[in-house]
Amino acid sequence: MRILGVNAVFHDPAAAIVVDGRIIAAAEEERFSRRKHGKECVPFSTWEVPQLSAAWCLEKAGLRPDALDAVAYSYDPALAIQLNGDLTAQEWEGLRTLYVQHAPLFLRTALPGLDPAKAHFVPHHIAHAASAYLAGPQRDCSVMVMDGRGERTSYLAGRASGGDFEILASQRLPHSLGLRYEELTEHLGFRRSSDEYKVMALAAYGKPLFLPELRRCIVVTADGGFEAQPIDWTRFSPPRVAPDEAFSPQDADVAASMQARLEEVLLELAQWLYTRTGDQHLSMAGGVALNCVANSRLAREGPFQSVWVQPAAGDAGTALGAALAVAHSLGDDVKPMDSAALGREWTDRELEQWLLTARVGFEKPVDIAESVAQIIQDNGVVAWFQGRSEYGPRALGHRSLLANATDLSNLSRLNDIKGREQFRPVAPMVLRERAAEIFDGPLPSPYMLFTHRVRPAWLQRIPAAVHVDGTARVQTVDSSDEPLVARMLESVERRSGVPVVINTSLNTAGRPMVDDPRDALECFGSAPIDALAIGPFLLRRSSVAQSFS
Repeated sequence: MRILGVNAVFHDPAAAIVVDGRIIAAAEEERFSRRKHGKECVPFSTWEVPQLSAAWCLEKAGLRPDALDAVAYSYDPALAIQLNGDLTAQEWEGLRTLYVQHAPLFLRTALPGLDPAKAHFVPHHIAHAASAYLAGPQRDCSVMVMDGRGERTSYLAGRASGGDFEILASQRLPHSLGLRYEELTEHLGFRRSSDEYKVMALAAYGKPLFLPELRRCIVVTADGGFEAQPIDWTRFSPPRVAPDEAFSPQDADVAASMQARLEEVLLELAQWLYTRTGDQHLSMAGGVALNCVANSRLAREGPFQSVWVQPAAGDAGTALGAALAVAHSLGDDVKPMDSAALGREWTDRELEQWLLTARVGFEKPVDIAESVAQIIQDNGVVAWFQGRSEYGPRALGHRSLLANATDLSNLSRLNDIKGREQFRPVAPMVLRERAAEIFDGPLPSPYMLFTHRVRPAWLQRIPAAVHVDGTARVQTVDSSDEPLVARMLESVERRSGVPVVINTSLNTAGRPMVDDPRDALECFGSAPIDALAIGPFLLRRSSVAQSFS
């Protein structure tokens, strides 16, 4: 079967293509349109479909729209809240539902030849769940999905067995832990449905002083759900309005309090689920599953032997989950994902043509990994553009900014390059076989979805990789999966004795992650980055400047 998956309802529109049960490609619309998160998260944007990413997915699979057996859309309007025909009620909720009902027609307009009758509406949280248990390594497992909201719910728990899924618990709106976290994000002056990871980072600077109050507002119930009452955040700290306004200790404390309550609730929900399934393995998806601090506590203190999180756990991942769910329902033997590198790539010849067209000075070293390792050893910052781009929000060694982990100043330098807040950490990449020596936490960790305690002997050796609380969001690198990145790390270790490099996404604040060669050249040209490693080619800041002199 040839299945196109589509996410287009709330934010992070994306597309995925699954052929005969095998994942061929998946990509977010923002990487093509260069519009952060693809669109605004408002009901009247629901008509916007991921036209560019869907067209690319079809091209990658060698298919035309009329060759599709099904289109899987990750929202079911039949489950949406009914508003008695008033399209303007409840912040235009009725308009959202109306647009979703007509989504097959929008898709036909965007992809001429597509048959609207082949559209399948997949419930939002079922699509999230399928992205975890069908794409993950454990076909038989417990599943938890938590985000801001789906059609009528904000949480789903169940058990997967042989590709089928049984719902065991769900939480109806308006109770939503994800929405409470989003509201705090907005209260702290960040962009909701976008910057929740900043709240997580800020939480490490505070103390959970307001946890008792939050425990009264957010309560786990006996049926495997919870109640999350509205919270007046101004009781804890004044709203932060100006973007350049300094953060107060109260801001950090309220962030720490909400983060702590989130972790507690997830642990209680996981225990409830475990008592009903007895499974050893848990798979997770939904925007809340991108909270790597909570994931780590769940892995450390929860009842399950292992925890696997979908790398594209946010709404973008529902495009893949919907496609996999429909593929399974139509009889395909669905294969799990073995990499998050599901996006675009270019041949060496194509990359060279881009560089020639741009008229920039470049070289082709004997081994790009060795050359980059030397620049990192010399304390240079390298833009790293290699292979297929990542699906999901984490830069995993395909579209990354890399720097020396042994120099603390590189943390602030990377934050300056990206134009982001100085309280935010960057992530260490480490060879899989060396990770346990340096980090204590869930290993392996190939998708950067857990935090790890940095072992005492290494705190001073890799200071740029260590967050204020002594942790690091680790990416382990397996040479069989990522041979080029592994070779670069080995080269760094030969020079410095340290098998760790700090990594953050290749972009600047407010812009999507770099995806194609033009993006890479624009980012390199506009930011104080020392070198760009693009395929086998190397651009150095000095040689590029000379080419225009």
